[in-house]
Amino acid sequence: MKLATLRDGSRDGRLVVVSKDLTRATDAARIVPTLQAALDDWEHVAPRLMRQAEGVELGSVPTFRFHEHDCESPLPRAYQWADGSAYINHVELVRKARGAEVPESFYDDPLMYQGGSDAFLGPRDDIPLGDVSWGCDMEGEIAVITDDVPMGVSEAEAASHIKLIMLCNDVSLRGLIPPELAKGFGFFQSKPASAFSPVAVTPDELGEAWKNSILHGALHVDYNGQPFGRPDAGVDATFSLARLVSHAAKTRRLSAGTIVGSGTVSNKDKDGGAGKPVSAGGKGYACIAEIRMIETIADGKPSTPFMKPGDLLRMEMMDTKGHSIFGAIEQKVVDA
Repeated sequence: MKLATLRDGSRDGRLVVVSKDLTRATDAARIVPTLQAALDDWEHVAPRLMRQAEGVELGSVPTFRFHEHDCESPLPRAYQWADGSAYINHVELVRKARGAEVPESFYDDPLMYQGGSDAFLGPRDDIPLGDVSWGCDMEGEIAVITDDVPMGVSEAEAASHIKLIMLCNDVSLRGLIPPELAKGFGFFQSKPASAFSPVAVTPDELGEAWKNSILHGALHVDYNGQPFGRPDAGVDATFSLARLVSHAAKTRRLSAGTIVGSGTVSNKDKDGGAGKPVSAGGKGYACIAEIRMIETIADGKPSTPFMKPGDLLRMEMMDTKGHSIFGAIEQKVVDA
């Protein structure tokens, strides 16, 4: 089942059920008005939405043309947004660039921060940037939405609480991160509003691409019209999304509608070294910081600038037939 939220002038938008090929949709209002309302009563609502999804495919329910540019993020706002560190290669590169080793604990105990969730950007919304010196960066990630998760769940138990999967652009302001972390109190100003894919997808819809709570497939990241990254989300994942949900729930329960992110999708090169650019036959990167790290390691300084007003990015994932699974995140950086 594929779900999306259309803009309707309200804070939480209007829930629709979308066809598998992302061309048609039907209104879910007779069942539930918003995605948050659906998640609040998922056990009872989901089977009814599933039947509606079957009706969309069979042509037995009224449908209309689905346009991704009409979408909010699936949850325009959420009770909680926690971002983790499933891909330790990303962390290793950050550390190596500044001559530091990765603590052994990072391979067993995920990193995680709590981001702002009161107002996400839509998948086609501009990214407002107040100052180029802030170092605006994209971060291509996988994210999941949960139902109510009890405190202390195991990784195996957490898997059953993942109800929807989507893509994420976790916008970061790299120039503001070091001084914030130096205060010893975590991210805040350096983590502005994130954006999510137009469509959120149930695990069963993904088939073999969803294994052990890890999404398998290349994340297509284009930057200013050129291929920038094709990292495979199913490769080099140190932690599953279920592990990250379990980590988040260690000391607290998670309310339905909690979003948990994977952190930047990042692959090593075939020889185990730092990844190569797409132009050099590698899988590239899902964020600018990684190529800057590799340039620093090789040349002593970075040469690729962070994003500036006018820059364009696109993130998307295809199925085995080349069809878009979640729709595309397409954003332009603008002067705030």
